[in-house]
Amino acid sequence: MSQSPREILEILLGHLGFFVEIEEEMRDGHLILQIRTKDPEHLIGRRDENLESLQFLLNRILLAQSTPEQKTPRVIVDIEFHRSMRDGAFLERIALLAEAVREHGRSVETEPLNSYDRRLVHNAYHEDPELTTESPEGMDKIKRITIRRRE
Repeated sequence: MSQSPREILEILLGHLGFFVEIEEEMRDGHLILQIRTKDPEHLIGRRDENLESLQFLLNRILLAQSTPEQKTPRVIVDIEFHRSMRDGAFLERIALLAEAVREHGRSVETEPLNSYDRRLVHNAYHEDPELTTESPEGMDKIKRITIRRRE
């Protein structure tokens, strides 16, 4: 029998020596596992590297334990609401770029973004009637997104 995402994360963090509480929340069709701990800085890591790796590892484990006919849900890992606050500030910066495209009509490129941040940008402007977003093809982990007017 396969374990739940929360159980897997608890086991992983326990083996790493962290004492945590994990709360589950559904938002926008995604399961969010909110970690509460006395030592969030070590779990988040410099430039969110540990947080990103933890989320990646959890999702790979979930994918490996699923069957081909199952659709594996994507799980988002957050620590002490760090990702939520960072996402809000990040999307505000992207909104400023989008406003510049609306105002001046010239395409704008973002700074290099990881896959999670690119997904945020694409989802934010997916249904925008005026703007579209595109990423270059390829296997690079870090890519820029171009925000441009729809034609």
